[in-house]
Amino acid sequence: MSQTDKKPEDENDLRALGNYLGLGIQLAVTVSVMVLLGYWLDNKFQTSPYLILIFSFLGIISALYNFLKTVIKTPKK
Repeated sequence: MSQTDKKPEDENDLRALGNYLGLGIQLAVTVSVMVLLGYWLDNKFQTSPYLILIFSFLGIISALYNFLKTVIKTPKK
């Protein structure tokens, strides 16, 4: 298919996919940042392993919440 044969529906499909492209990286970054924050706080306050566990779970919950919110709000065809 050449550039001149492109249909308007194809562009809309690609734009709809754009919402999903960064979700995996966003999930990984959110969890990683929260784990590192928990690790740093554990070292600072000498509370190992409690804060790393708490912040890990908070990171997983917030990442999944954002993921599901994005997936549910995207319009279906």
